[in-house]
Amino acid sequence: MWRKRMKITSIDVITMPIEGSGERPIICRINTDEGIFGYGEAGVAIGRGSPAAFAMIKDLAPLVLGMDPRHNEVIWEKLYKQSFWAQGNGAIMMAAISAIDTAIWDIKAKAADLPLYALLGGKHRDKLWAYASQIQFGWDMGNASSPGQSPSGDPAFYRDSAMRAINQGYNAIKTNFIRNDRQGKGLRSQDVTGHLSKEMMNLARERLEATREAVGPNVEIILENHAMTDASSAIQFAKMAREFDIMFFEEPCTPLNANVMRKIADNTDIPLATGERTFTRWGFLPFLENQSLSVIQPDIGNCGGITECKKICDMAHVYDVGVQTHVCSSPISVAVSLHLEAAIPNFVIHEHHVTNTRPGNIALCKYNYQPVDGYIEIPEIPGIGQELSDFALSKATIETISL
Repeated sequence: MWRKRMKITSIDVITMPIEGSGERPIICRINTDEGIFGYGEAGVAIGRGSPAAFAMIKDLAPLVLGMDPRHNEVIWEKLYKQSFWAQGNGAIMMAAISAIDTAIWDIKAKAADLPLYALLGGKHRDKLWAYASQIQFGWDMGNASSPGQSPSGDPAFYRDSAMRAINQGYNAIKTNFIRNDRQGKGLRSQDVTGHLSKEMMNLARERLEATREAVGPNVEIILENHAMTDASSAIQFAKMAREFDIMFFEEPCTPLNANVMRKIADNTDIPLATGERTFTRWGFLPFLENQSLSVIQPDIGNCGGITECKKICDMAHVYDVGVQTHVCSSPISVAVSLHLEAAIPNFVIHEHHVTNTRPGNIALCKYNYQPVDGYIEIPEIPGIGQELSDFALSKATIETISL
């Protein structure tokens, strides 16, 4: 039965480092007078900015205290307009709004006693095709069933990591072939912009050749450049990579100028993708209008939450552009992404990041959603189908903002 009134009574802002990874997930838990609570995540666990997102959720919380969490459109518009700075599409502001928005969707679905996908219109598929993401960091490293190895810049490392994923049943992988030099040391962006050296091009080719030869012709390879390259070096790289039958090329350049992406698209027939650092409908619109992308990759944890991400995906559908949500945080974000990807018609493939295979990350939550033979199932539990574990809460720093 639809309750006449439900009220947000408090918001818990939670952080807990993932042991051994350097990642710092920021989780928002919204509590109501009905005893129903919901979880959301600010998608800035990697890199810098996590503490700022923690503070930003605390700063935004008073705007929604006392409101009905089922009124997601009203809440989203209030956060977007009355925070003043959100209309500038800043990463930290939008990550905080995303966490709050996702948590209220978790509440909405729990109140309806339905899995989230049902509130998003139902699921188009019962399981999602998934790829093993970030092979350059290694895959299945140090598990009891594998001897383990240290990350390396050698092409053999890329080959062996890819085969670990293939042996688990994946038929698609994603690798950054230019992130590290031959010794395994991380490269700077200035090392791979303007023009790629013969050494870098030869090394990237060796890694690509080793990977393609190992996995065979029936496995999809996705290129990941993490926006390290610019238009010139991305085009140079894409021309070299073309012969290896690439599924798509992710973040070939900084995602702030859609015309630069269009320039790259005009100079390669490899489909392009970007989106993990693009926020709201307004951020994605220029790329859709100039038709430079084949796949968008919004992160629900920073693009504006479920309310906004669903609109972004629907807008992409108008342009016949596919969707693969970016997932690189805690199992909270994994569960949320599964629901949204199940509910949209233009889904392409699900990103299963190497982080989400590691014990320290898995231990943060109650449920462990992992692909089986390259496919991952959608949670059927009311809400997003995920909660923090007792272990995580015992290690967490929690601050509460209440009425």
